[in-house]
Amino acid sequence: MAALIILLVLLAVFALSLVGIYNGLVTLRNQVRNAWQQIGVQLKRRHDLIPNLVEVVKDYMGYEQETLEKVIRARNQALSATGVQGTAAAEGALTGALRSLFAVVEAYPQLKANENVARLQEELTSTENRIAFSRQFYNDMVMRYNTRLQVFPSNLIASFFGFKDEAYFEIPAAEQEPVKVDLR
Repeated sequence: MAALIILLVLLAVFALSLVGIYNGLVTLRNQVRNAWQQIGVQLKRRHDLIPNLVEVVKDYMGYEQETLEKVIRARNQALSATGVQGTAAAEGALTGALRSLFAVVEAYPQLKANENVARLQEELTSTENRIAFSRQFYNDMVMRYNTRLQVFPSNLIASFFGFKDEAYFEIPAAEQEPVKVDLR
């Protein structure tokens, strides 16, 4: 009789452990998804600010239409990007285009002094900081989640229930290079 009670207690502990591990995996997966959505919120804010900036500077930058068109193209590609890697690549290209635009703005004293341009640049800088924080938080959550998927015994449960690794938000190496601007 005592052996039966011990067996039932062990089975109950085992079952509770399985439930705890499964629930922990679900919680981490949902935190990763939430972190991704937070990046999306900040990217939307960025995408909404860009047309305002382009509109304000386009009258001053008659000779720099190509720069403005690159920003607009990069924004449109970023809006249509899907998945973590696609979004990272598109956002990296957009960051490069914005850097080029800001470098050109520096060459126009009247534009540089324009209050609307200064305000929009400040808003974009603030948004860039928020995006960077959101990316870091997302990658931290992905690391925690992926680690949990790989350690024993949760790897067994994750495999059984079909949990998959999540991708990190990585900016492609080509997009990390400094922007070269020729103002001749």
